[in-house]
Amino acid sequence: MKGTYLGEFEELVLLVIGVLNENAYSISIKEELKERTGRNPSIGALHSALNRLTEKGFISSQEGGATKERGGRRKRFYTITSAGRAAAREAHDLRTGLYQAMPSLSFKGLSLVWMN
Repeated sequence: MKGTYLGEFEELVLLVIGVLNENAYSISIKEELKERTGRNPSIGALHSALNRLTEKGFISSQEGGATKERGGRRKRFYTITSAGRAAAREAHDLRTGLYQAMPSLSFKGLSLVWMN
């Protein structure tokens, strides 16, 4: 397994695979990313992230059956592994801890000084 660092885009892809559950294939992942984040990654960028996540052991894939609507081509379906779930949980816990550690912004007692 390659390094366990989870990049920001990889984290989004991993989470979308989890959201789509058993219906996570390239196009559905791309469409879900666009709908939920407003991002429209190229299919090449998405496949690069999917390959990195696979190399890290965070996802696995398997081909589905061929369909007439796809001209006999098969879809590759992705699922999160137990290592992927642990990585997502760790990223969530890290972010939550950082948000909770941020002091509330307060401007009481501050005076603004304008310099010329």
